[in-house]
Amino acid sequence: MTAPAIEVHGIGKLYRLEHAGAGSRTFRDLLTEMASAPLRRLRRIQGSDESLEDFWALKDVSFNVQPGEVMGIIGRNGAGKSTLLKILSRIVEPTTGEATMRGRVASLLEVGTGFHPELTGRENVYLNGSILGMKKREMDARFDEIVAFAEVEKFLDTPVKRYSSGMYVRLAFAVAAHLDPEILIVDEVLAVGDAEFQKKCLGKMKEVSSGGGRTVLFVSHNMTAVRGLCSSGVWLRDGAIALSGTADAVVDAYLGASSHAATGTVELKRPRNASIWMTRALVLRNGEPSSVVPMGSELAVAVNFESNIPTQHPRFGYLLQTPEGEKILNGNNTYQQSPQFSAPVLTGSIVCDLGRVPLMPGNYTLSLWMGDIYTAQHIEIEAIAFEVAERDVWGTGQNPPPGSHLWWPSSFQFSEKLL
Repeated sequence: MTAPAIEVHGIGKLYRLEHAGAGSRTFRDLLTEMASAPLRRLRRIQGSDESLEDFWALKDVSFNVQPGEVMGIIGRNGAGKSTLLKILSRIVEPTTGEATMRGRVASLLEVGTGFHPELTGRENVYLNGSILGMKKREMDARFDEIVAFAEVEKFLDTPVKRYSSGMYVRLAFAVAAHLDPEILIVDEVLAVGDAEFQKKCLGKMKEVSSGGGRTVLFVSHNMTAVRGLCSSGVWLRDGAIALSGTADAVVDAYLGASSHAATGTVELKRPRNASIWMTRALVLRNGEPSSVVPMGSELAVAVNFESNIPTQHPRFGYLLQTPEGEKILNGNNTYQQSPQFSAPVLTGSIVCDLGRVPLMPGNYTLSLWMGDIYTAQHIEIEAIAFEVAERDVWGTGQNPPPGSHLWWPSSFQFSEKLL
C-alpha cells in the first residue's frame, strides 16, 4: 500500500501571548522594567506570570493526504488554517504531534514568502529552483514557461520589492507550480490576483494533481473553488477538526453551520491591540434590523464602534459575498466622500446605505472592517449572514429567471429603424 504523501498526527500549536500595558511610558518606567526583567523571566519559566496567556492555535489535528489527492482546508478566520500550513511548510514547529511530508514541498502562503525583495524576478526564479534542489539546466528548461504563465516579462529584471501584490503572486505561483514539487501548498493568497488569473491558477492545480500525480493542499474561502478542485476536505473550527471527508460533504456542513449560526444582528469582540473596533453589526431592511430581506428592499449595514483614541473620521468597509465565497459588492469610506463627526468621539455608529441591491433569492454574507487613517484595526470575515426572500419585483406575476446572483432593472426600447 502506498504511504500517504502528507501524514499529520496529533498536531498542536501553543502561542504564549503577552498582554502589554496600555499608555505611554516614561524614562522612569523603562528603568523600572529593566530592573524587574530578571524576576519576569523567572515567573515565565515557572508559568506564574499573569501578563501571559496561553493560546492553542491548533489542538490535536490529525489527517492523511494520499499522493495525487487535492485536499481543501476551510474554516473561518482564526480557525488555525494558516498556522497548520506554516507547520507543514516547516516555517514553524508544532508544540505537540508531528507531520511527515513525503516529497519535495513548494508553498505559496502569503505575498512575500520565498522571494528576496532586493533580487530581480529572474534571480528569484533561479533562487527558488535551487532551494528546491533543481539544477540550472532544469531551471533553464522551465524558465520560459514560468515567465509566460506569470505574464511579467517586462519586469523580469526589476527587483521584486517594486512589484505590485498581484505581480508578486503571479510570479510566485508560477514558480511554485512549474518546478515539479511532489506537494504543492497554496493559501488564500491567490485572492490577491485578478479573476482571470485565479481561474488560470485553479486550472494549473488541477493539471498538476490529475496529470502530474502531485499532491495539493488548498486553503480558500471560495467554496465553489473548493468543490471544483478538491476531492477531500477538512473543516477547522477553533483550532480543531470539526469534520473531514469528501469536499462536498465538508463544504455542505460548513455552509449549513454558518447559515444557521448567523443572524441579521451580531455582537462583536475587540481584537487584541485594536485601537478602534466594532461592538455590534446589523443588517437593516428599510431602516429596521432584519435577517430576512425581500427582493428589492432598501438594504443597509450598520455598526456600533468604540475607540481608545478620539476619532473624527473612522474608516469602515464591507464585502458582500455568497456563502460559497463569490464576491458581489464591496465599498468603504476611505476612497469616496463620506461625512465625519463634528468633533472627535470615543463611541458612535455608522450606517452604510447600499440602496436597493438587486439580489436574487438566497443566502448572503457580509464581511466587515474598521480602522483608522493608516490601517484596518478590526476585520470580521463573514460577520453577518442574511437571506433574500423571493418577491415579484417587476409586478408582472413572474420572478426573475435564476442563473445569476443579481436581477438587473433593465429597460427596453423598440423601433422599426435599424441602427
